[in-house]
Amino acid sequence: MTAHFGSRLRKGAVTTTVAALAVAALTASQAPDVLVEEQGRPTTTGAQPTPDLPADDTATGNSRYYTDLPPLKSPNPAPTTGTTPPAAGQTAGEAGVPATVLDAYQKAAAELARSKPGCNMPWELLAAIGQVESGQARGGKVDANGTTIGKILGPKLNGNGFAHIQDTDHGAYDGDTTVDRAVGPMQFIPSTWAWAGRDGNGDGVEDPNNIYDAALAAGHYLCRNDWDMATDGGLHAAILSYNNSTEYLNLVLTWLDYYRKGAHEIPDGTGPVPSHPSDETPSGGSTPPATPSPSTSPRPGTPPAGNGNGSASPNPGTPTPQKPTTPATPSPTPTPPTPTDTVDHLENAGPAKLSAMAGDAFAPRISTRAETASGSPVAKVRIRFTIAGDTDTTFAGGETVATVITNSAGVAVAPVLQAGEKTGAFTVRATVVGRILPGVSYAAAVTARAADTLTRTGDTALTCTPGGEFADQVEVKATYKGAAADRVAATATLIKSADDPTANDKGPYFKDADGKPVRTLTALETDANGLLKLPKLYADDTTGTYLLRITTTGGATLTVELTVAAAQTSPSPSPSTSPTESTSPSPSASPSA
Repeated sequence: MTAHFGSRLRKGAVTTTVAALAVAALTASQAPDVLVEEQGRPTTTGAQPTPDLPADDTATGNSRYYTDLPPLKSPNPAPTTGTTPPAAGQTAGEAGVPATVLDAYQKAAAELARSKPGCNMPWELLAAIGQVESGQARGGKVDANGTTIGKILGPKLNGNGFAHIQDTDHGAYDGDTTVDRAVGPMQFIPSTWAWAGRDGNGDGVEDPNNIYDAALAAGHYLCRNDWDMATDGGLHAAILSYNNSTEYLNLVLTWLDYYRKGAHEIPDGTGPVPSHPSDETPSGGSTPPATPSPSTSPRPGTPPAGNGNGSASPNPGTPTPQKPTTPATPSPTPTPPTPTDTVDHLENAGPAKLSAMAGDAFAPRISTRAETASGSPVAKVRIRFTIAGDTDTTFAGGETVATVITNSAGVAVAPVLQAGEKTGAFTVRATVVGRILPGVSYAAAVTARAADTLTRTGDTALTCTPGGEFADQVEVKATYKGAAADRVAATATLIKSADDPTANDKGPYFKDADGKPVRTLTALETDANGLLKLPKLYADDTTGTYLLRITTTGGATLTVELTVAAAQTSPSPSPSTSPTESTSPSPSASPSA
């Protein structure tokens, strides 16, 4: 559970206590990159907390957390499995992580290695945050499915020592319909869980009280904004986004360093429960004694006023002391309203309708304008855009929530929406951060990938003899507005005629998996370059000219001509005529003698 250390909300005593504890922790465990300021407040190199980062922009709402420190003696170096027996002289519970909780952290890190490999999320970071937030789900008190036995709730975020966050979930998660409370082993506030929640154990439910769900959600939350846990800048920024406190950052880094040196599995429910919440007073919870009022008793050695008989009447001639006048308490100077306080409503600044094909970016971008009651624009107001519905569409960067500050015209422009592969309608909702006001909803839809043009990649005539197979396979290219149309669904049918698109019952055909003739192919799809090559074509015994029609989603159509004809035979040469044999002329008659 997580405390807010911003100057607006923290108690003075808390800072001193936690700072001292954190310094001791960092010195004992030799956490990397730690500096200590002159005042004794620890800080780190790299990312620093943002003093004015609102609590509802953090995972936990800057609620309470535990300041318990890891043992002075680190565990033995861990083997590749990530767990190791406790070191000599160390109890099993000190270095151990409850079995189900450890499994949840490691499975979450494995899933993130697949889905967000650039984040380089170590399971030890999830364990460090889980330890600081809830003491590993109160020592591993979870059931077989990973759900905590009893809810883990942070304090009411009502502004009394913590941030003031009005109810956002109607009590669905935290049971409070007035203000929010951090929930579960990773201590998400309901408004953050609404978009960051994940189903880590595959039961179809996103439950902040389930360690598998909460650990995976925490991992995705820390990995947003392309933060890389292998770098100091990315690691520190991610931790500070969970709780905007330097003390919190250093404490998590201390536990991270500790777990990286080795940790081991212990049975569920046997882990130690932390006992030092960040909001405890230096005296362990007792209230400091009130400052005594100025004494009205006489100074030592001064005789009491009176007439000597014990009465309270003044001595004759002694002026009656006047009761001191209590100075009037000055009225506090009114706090000027912030820009957020002046917002009366939000207006849709465009567009009226949002639509994009699967895999494409939406255009134009969503715009929302913050206005006063009189319609004047309000600048410097944070607008939160949230994608809702059954969709895999995200904002650029892979997130489903984005916060944007309004410009001088009172307009906040959402990041580019990137359509996923799931088609259908969804909603983007814009709300004012820090106020409960009606939001603005934007209807959006993702349509199937489409093509508007089909062309053959070759121009060779497609011919075949009866009972044979066509030498060339038909290949086409699909485009949409001149660009290659990738992953577009297509159908190929050998039709009866140009006017009758039903499948023919004779002529050329394809073969199915069993080698049987088929004249319609469905579930075809263009490749990444928009190309589609059809299977081989065969001919039956009928001759003639036939048509192959290919259509795609979006209406692109191409008709290809196929010819089945008997083989041409060359005419046999006629036998050459033998030249007429010349006959010798008859011998001339001998002249008469």
